[in-house]
Amino acid sequence: MFENISIGTDIEENARFVGKNPENSRAFLEKIYTPSELEYCFSSKQPQNHLCARFCAKEAVIKALSEFNIKDVYYSDVEILKFESGAPYVKLEKYPNIKIKLSVSHCKKYSTATAIALL
Repeated sequence: MFENISIGTDIEENARFVGKNPENSRAFLEKIYTPSELEYCFSSKQPQNHLCARFCAKEAVIKALSEFNIKDVYYSDVEILKFESGAPYVKLEKYPNIKIKLSVSHCKKYSTATAIALL
């Protein structure tokens, strides 16, 4: 009945991303995030929360895709963007036929994301 729908979720501590910046963590950041994601995250006073939330979103998407036996999507292939309304959405050029719904949230200590993939 639900063969064409999959879900993934992730939660992380924001503290994991404290101190990550382009000067001392360039290789890590460029492996995980797109330039536009980095620009957005580092425009904030608390970039660790936004970095963590986007990491969770990417993890959630990758987990949801794994249910479809898709294993060739990496963090940098999953771009988390925002509509003008502020709602997040996923840009996944590798698999344009897959629709992904995304919910992302963060508070002082944690970030979380849930992705629903429709094939």
